[in-house]
Amino acid sequence: MKTNIGLILKKRAEICPDREALVEFERDRRFSFAALNARTNRVANGLLDAGIKPGDRVATLLKNGVEFIETYFAAAKIGAIFVPLNWRLVAAELAYILGDCGGKALIYDSDFDDTVHALAGANQQPLGLQLWLRRENGDAGAPDWANDYEQCMSAASNAEPPIGAWDDDNLFIMYTSGTTGRPKGAVHSHDGMLWSQLTSMSTSDMRDGDRWLLAMPMFHVGTMSPASLLVHRGGTGIIMRELDISTMFHCIEKERVTIFMAVPALLQFMLAVPEMTQCDMSSVRWIATGAAPVPVSLLREYEARNIRICQAYGLTESCGPGTLLLPEDAEARVGSAGRPQMHTEIKIINNEGDTIAMGSESAGELLIGGRHLMKGYWNNPEATAHTLQDGWLHTGDICTWDADGFITVCDRKKDMIISGGENIYPAELENVLAGCLEVQEAAVIGLASEKWGETPLALIVPAPGSSPTVDSLKHYCQQHLAGYKVPQLYELVDSLPRNPSGKLLKPKLRERFPGPAPF
Repeated sequence: MKTNIGLILKKRAEICPDREALVEFERDRRFSFAALNARTNRVANGLLDAGIKPGDRVATLLKNGVEFIETYFAAAKIGAIFVPLNWRLVAAELAYILGDCGGKALIYDSDFDDTVHALAGANQQPLGLQLWLRRENGDAGAPDWANDYEQCMSAASNAEPPIGAWDDDNLFIMYTSGTTGRPKGAVHSHDGMLWSQLTSMSTSDMRDGDRWLLAMPMFHVGTMSPASLLVHRGGTGIIMRELDISTMFHCIEKERVTIFMAVPALLQFMLAVPEMTQCDMSSVRWIATGAAPVPVSLLREYEARNIRICQAYGLTESCGPGTLLLPEDAEARVGSAGRPQMHTEIKIINNEGDTIAMGSESAGELLIGGRHLMKGYWNNPEATAHTLQDGWLHTGDICTWDADGFITVCDRKKDMIISGGENIYPAELENVLAGCLEVQEAAVIGLASEKWGETPLALIVPAPGSSPTVDSLKHYCQQHLAGYKVPQLYELVDSLPRNPSGKLLKPKLRERFPGPAPF
């Protein structure tokens, strides 16, 4: 049987047409699988009527909502390539991505009128876009050159469109955050997304009838993949247009949410609002998290509420799956990224390309294998050749692999600190500090040192109610790290800068703490 991700929605609508597929919490709109499939077909046929062909790139600048989901499945059905745009970017950044992918259509929220006007310019077609579709969010007044999304969809047929892509054909392009330079577009196929879904379903505790809160931005793979997966599994997606912590608690209570995704910083913020104790959270079975290790103190806070934490490591380039630290291992393996997920292989190699055995204390680069990997970077063969070699995705992350198969991320190659001739990986130090009950968050950067070349500086967000000192932090590190790795410098900070996906923005920390070290 050939694979087309759009046909998974058609099949789900045939199996359980009346089951609730999506709930838009703020607008109180509810869609069955039959209704979602019918809307998707209208979008698909509307795009075909407007001249969009298989292989054309359809970009979206949409906040979370049914429009995002139905456009994704519509593009999949007709063989167009879906390009979700990060709506936090400015016009110049979006223009680069649209130019790089050669977008033919842009579907956008009226919230972003100013940004889109800046993109459109005077002649409305500087980027080669042939179709502009505007979804009105209570803001009347679409420009003459943009069509109304709902009107176009309503005028189109809800019949199944001709299928325009199969198997290894391109499904979507997701641009990386670009924290190391210009963003690159990771290209994923229909087969790749299918295997991503199979991998996630067979590794984590997903059940028939689960209700997954989709509150993080859908333009990230960590939200878009679960949204797609829920159709495959027959679960319900509870959509929040934007993340508001207080509203989120009321949403969880009213909609009986069973699973949601939250970065560790959000887990901490949730504990600080009164709704944590005022709202009923008993329906929540587990929370998926990533981007950073979860400190022991935070794990215990949620364990006390009978909520389990699943910590995932993955990349845009792997369509999400990589490794998973299950709740039963979380405290004993604090700082670990877990074991490889189902249908996923890993290996760690040294600088010579030789495989490092499990149980070795040596660190090396983590490689990921599996049928859920990207095909490559769009229009960037050089970067593709560097990242994908012999079927393995080179992550750029330095890791160790213990005798039980647990991976610990030591650091990115580029973030390595060389102090007195010794390699020190900041993430290893951050993982250790995550186990300290005085620490809510930790980041380590290298400062230039006249004596050592570089020396690590640990930036600490104290855990609520604690008052860590340099001596207490250093003592904790000395118990868990070799002497040469123990930071001698510590600074207490109120918060750490992160991008929308929760990744730590170390360039901003280096700007704030440029050094040099006092020794």
